[in-house]
Amino acid sequence: MSKEDQVMMGFRDLYHKLVWLNKDKMEYSLKGYTSSEVHCIEYIEKNPDSNVTQLAESFYMTRGALSKLTKKLIEKGLIESYQKTDNKKEIYFKLTEQGKAINKIHDDLHKEFQERDKAVFEHVTEKQFDSILNFVEKYSSHLDAEIKKQGLELKSE
Repeated sequence: MSKEDQVMMGFRDLYHKLVWLNKDKMEYSLKGYTSSEVHCIEYIEKNPDSNVTQLAESFYMTRGALSKLTKKLIEKGLIESYQKTDNKKEIYFKLTEQGKAINKIHDDLHKEFQERDKAVFEHVTEKQFDSILNFVEKYSSHLDAEIKKQGLELKSE
C-alpha cells in the first residue's frame, strides 16, 4: 500500500472513530437537533451578520437548501432573521437565547472531547503541528481548485 493510500485510509479511519466515539453523547445531549442544525447555529454564533450566501458557501450547500435549514431553525426558535438599516435587501441571522443554549451545549461537548484527546496532542511538537497543518492546507487548496475546475462551485439560485 502506498504512503498516499495509508494517509487517506488513516484520515478516514480517524474521522470514523471520532464520529463513532462522539455520536452517542452528541445525540443524547442535542436530542431533537440534526448535525446540520447544530453546526449552522455554531457558524452563526462565530460569524456575526451571517447570511444565506455565507452559510451556503461554508457548508457546501446550495442557497436553497440553506434557506430551508434556516427556516427550520427559525421555526424551532433557535435563530432569528434581521435586516440592517443601511441594507434592506440582505437578510442576516443571529441566535436567540435558546440557540445560544444549544451552542453552549455543543461547545461544552467539544471541550470535553478535546480534554479526552489532550494526551495525544501534548506530545506533538511545533514542527509536527506545522507539517500537519501545511499538508492539510495544501490538500484543501488542491480540492478547492478541483471543485472550481469541475464547475461545482456554489451558484446563486
